[in-house]
Amino acid sequence: MLDAVLIDCPYCGEPIEILVEPAEESHRYIEDCQVCCRPITVSVQVDMDGSVTVGAGAQDDV
Repeated sequence: MLDAVLIDCPYCGEPIEILVEPAEESHRYIEDCQVCCRPITVSVQVDMDGSVTVGAGAQDDV
């Protein structure tokens, strides 16, 4: 099941909703902002208890 997570775009500052898969292992991927279309690096950290932490940064920050 996908979980909806609200993040702020590191470029335009607008809140956007992304979908993450909590059952997967920790991973990182690029997703374009739905408002300004710039690439956001999304990092998904899955803890041992299944809790998910999502971070977002500018592509140049990685």
